[in-house]
Amino acid sequence: VLHILGGGTKDRLLSQMSANSTGLPVVAGPVEATALGNFIIQLVALGALPDLASGRAAIARSEPLKRYAPADTDAWDNAYETYRKILTLRSEQ
Repeated sequence: VLHILGGGTKDRLLSQMSANSTGLPVVAGPVEATALGNFIIQLVALGALPDLASGRAAIARSEPLKRYAPADTDAWDNAYETYRKILTLRSEQ
């Protein structure tokens, strides 16, 4: 599974293309991952949360995550093979 965090998760095309090009399922979100992570660390430091695991669980419940399944991976594999051939040709020059 590939996790995408932050503002880039708003771009559905980026998330779907990431799944397609890697062949891995993508889980996108939360959008404000950095701020939420900072908040959780502070809550743990203050004793308001017992540990990071409980903070992660709270974040997971706070916003629905978007999931993307790989599709059309053959086209991406073919494009990657073409890219590799181009690199080989360039290195031979």
